Amino acid sequence: MQLSAGQVVVHPHHGPATVTEITTRTLRGVPTSFLSLQVHRTDLVVAVPMDKVGEVGVRAVFDRDQIASLFEILQAPTGQEEEQWSRRQKANHERLLTGDLFAAAGVVRDLTRRLDTKGLSWGEKDMLRDARKPLLAEIALSLDLSDDGAVAALDAAIAGEPAPPRDLVA
Repeated sequence: MQLSAGQVVVHPHHGPATVTEITTRTLRGVPTSFLSLQVHRTDLVVAVPMDKVGEVGVRAVFDRDQIASLFEILQAPTGQEEEQWSRRQKANHERLLTGDLFAAAGVVRDLTRRLDTKGLSWGEKDMLRDARKPLLAEIALSLDLSDDGAVAALDAAIAGEPAPPRDLVA
């Protein structure tokens, strides 16, 4: 991935960030290039070694096809889930630990629908709140939406309303 100052990327743990600069530092006598990321909505600046960007998981914002695939997952039928909350919590936690946004979309879809029908434990409510954040950030960035617009798009997709057409997706 080619990176340059001003580019918006997604850090797997911190979310959307803007590349502020690429610097070189000497570590143990070896010059090493670092990517400086200003995390959106915080004062946090993260430095990532350029040779570790892929390993860390820094990636570009989703393109049209990826965001359309995300909406397809959100609209898909609810997957099979455990009835016992502790097993369901463990399975969902493992899916979220992968860092895969598509897996997170499945967790958010299933937990949101369960909340509307049967209710959730406190732990599951916390998990749902935390799992929604990266999805909402990605939707807002990809579709150039406000926070409220991203929430509305996510909730509409889970409710089964049609996703934005691929040609309208930014």
